[in-house]
Amino acid sequence: MPTAGRVPDVLSYEFRANPYAAYRVMREDAPLVWHEAMHSYIISRYDDVERAFRNPVFTAENYPWQVESVMGRTISRMTGREHAVQRAMVAPEFRGRQLRDRVLPVIERNARGLIDRFLGVGSADLVSEFCGMFPANMTADMLGLGSGDHEKFRGWSNSVVTFLGDLGQDPEVTAAAKRTRKEFAAHLAPIIRERRVAPREDLLSALCVAEVDGMTMSDEDIETFCCFLLFAGTRTSELAIASVFANLLTHPVQLAAVRVDRELIPQAFAETLRYSPPLHMVMRKATEDVIVSGGKIRAGSAVTCLIGAANRDPQRYADPDTFNIFREDLTVTSAFSAAADHLAFALGRHFCVGTHLAKAEVEIVVNQVLDAMPDMVLEDGFTPAEQGHFTRGPDAVRVRFTPHDS
Repeated sequence: MPTAGRVPDVLSYEFRANPYAAYRVMREDAPLVWHEAMHSYIISRYDDVERAFRNPVFTAENYPWQVESVMGRTISRMTGREHAVQRAMVAPEFRGRQLRDRVLPVIERNARGLIDRFLGVGSADLVSEFCGMFPANMTADMLGLGSGDHEKFRGWSNSVVTFLGDLGQDPEVTAAAKRTRKEFAAHLAPIIRERRVAPREDLLSALCVAEVDGMTMSDEDIETFCCFLLFAGTRTSELAIASVFANLLTHPVQLAAVRVDRELIPQAFAETLRYSPPLHMVMRKATEDVIVSGGKIRAGSAVTCLIGAANRDPQRYADPDTFNIFREDLTVTSAFSAAADHLAFALGRHFCVGTHLAKAEVEIVVNQVLDAMPDMVLEDGFTPAEQGHFTRGPDAVRVRFTPHDS
């Protein structure tokens, strides 16, 4: 089995600049790698990553040492009945009537407010002026924290994201993230106490009163779940939305098709999740020896699952390095469910609980942007470029359009 020194190193600058070339080498020549610095095996083929997500031999027991010191004991860490009960308490808030009545108006209001800020200018960077602000603002409002918390929420989110992406475990990054956790908990604690006494029509109140089989969420459970939203509800959404726009704008024929037929937006989002997922790596732990492509994973070992590599596996997708919203080997009708055949939301018991929310965000945002800027194109000479290791997406999407009043 190869070691990291004989294949592209996922911690290197070269990998960060272009992971897809490294993914190709790993899938073909080194589908199982031991990375000493990360103390983890790395798998990159679709079948192996899918198995790691679905098979109970692979668990989330790596989370205590990986993220629990900062994020607390999140739903991603839980297993068995505890996981099932907690998921049953939070999942309804991200689908069905609650999503439609409570959350969609918040998404629409926040998207419209940000777009209106640059409509009269005729140009914008969709990352810094929209995508980088919208998810954190929307999540704060969804929790019922209000616009006064937008800037603080974005700062806290950036700190948590930096920690989660720090594969080299820099002690200063960890210390900063722990300070963030304390600040966030101190900010949220009195609000949770207030909402328990006087619930409102917001997500935080819903968590305070949620009950399944006689079990409720403690103050710590609620605060931990909200901290989890700092990452799951902000950074990944920011990157996903930015990537949808980057992919469509660099493929103008497909963008034109979406402009004419907005029913294609879910297809564009599904293909973006496959082609350029916001989350490129997820870790699991093997509870027993497991044979995968390239060799054996030892029991008790951490396993880094390369979603970005698996989603471009030519054994699973035809012409995988091409963005194509019309591809026939990606099932759009199941792309936002636990039956998805891309791996961006994981699979199995820990399939992303916020999938329906993410889909609603993208559909509303893309519709509003295309309505407001029907002639939007990339700025002359500009090409979006992805950045990141753990999470990845364009650092800028600069566009021009005909300016007008909102």
